[in-house]
Amino acid sequence: MEEVKLSKGTPGTKCPIEAALGIIGSKWTFLIIRDLLIDGTVRFGELLKSLEGISPKTLSVRLRELEESGIVVRTVYPEVPPRVEYTLTDKGKQLESIFIELKVWGLKL
Repeated sequence: MEEVKLSKGTPGTKCPIEAALGIIGSKWTFLIIRDLLIDGTVRFGELLKSLEGISPKTLSVRLRELEESGIVVRTVYPEVPPRVEYTLTDKGKQLESIFIELKVWGLKL
């Protein structure tokens, strides 16, 4: 892979960092991905309990955004009551190294 250096980009071209933040930069999104990286496949209620302070509506919206971006896959099982699980896609799992580096940086604060 070609070496990547930071740059501001060129006018009229969307910055790759801006594009990434457009997907993961919303409030709660980073923490949702963190929990999925740690726990693997998780049900909606489990995420809701682990993310103290998030509303069910916000969690639902963020999960839908992540699903539309190809970061999360939603699996619905034909059971009564319905069971829905969320898992990171391969694209989502690629974020793990970023989370580790952010944790390393956070430990130094």
